[in-house]
Amino acid sequence: MPLSLSEVIEYERVWVESLNRGDVSAADRVFAADCVVHITGVSEPLHGVGALKQFVGGMLAAFADVQFTIEDQLVDGNRAAFRWQATGTHTGPLGEVPPTGRSFRIDGVIFDRLANGMVAERWEQWDQPGMLRQLGLM
Repeated sequence: MPLSLSEVIEYERVWVESLNRGDVSAADRVFAADCVVHITGVSEPLHGVGALKQFVGGMLAAFADVQFTIEDQLVDGNRAAFRWQATGTHTGPLGEVPPTGRSFRIDGVIFDRLANGMVAERWEQWDQPGMLRQLGLM
């Protein structure tokens, strides 16, 4: 049974508020344990909520002040789409790259397939080259 628009808005609100606090624990309430997350620029899909939390946790460590806002939301049956914006400052290591202290502002889009009220599969694209340029890494 498809989620209502208000239910979709709620799961995304919980996730974004958690990210904005630098906390990945809400992933357990938003994503299915066996979710698959495809992120442009990441060589292999992330399999399982643990892998997602590890990946996102690394990003939050590099950009502790990151703030996400949802600009648009669309729902069709068991699919949802979001257009988002993020701002932050590179204050922690990003892999082997030391902090630059520079700020960024990027946009991205998410397409979710929902099952049993949770994200079963996600496709996410965001402006990684634009972020790297703003951080002085390209």
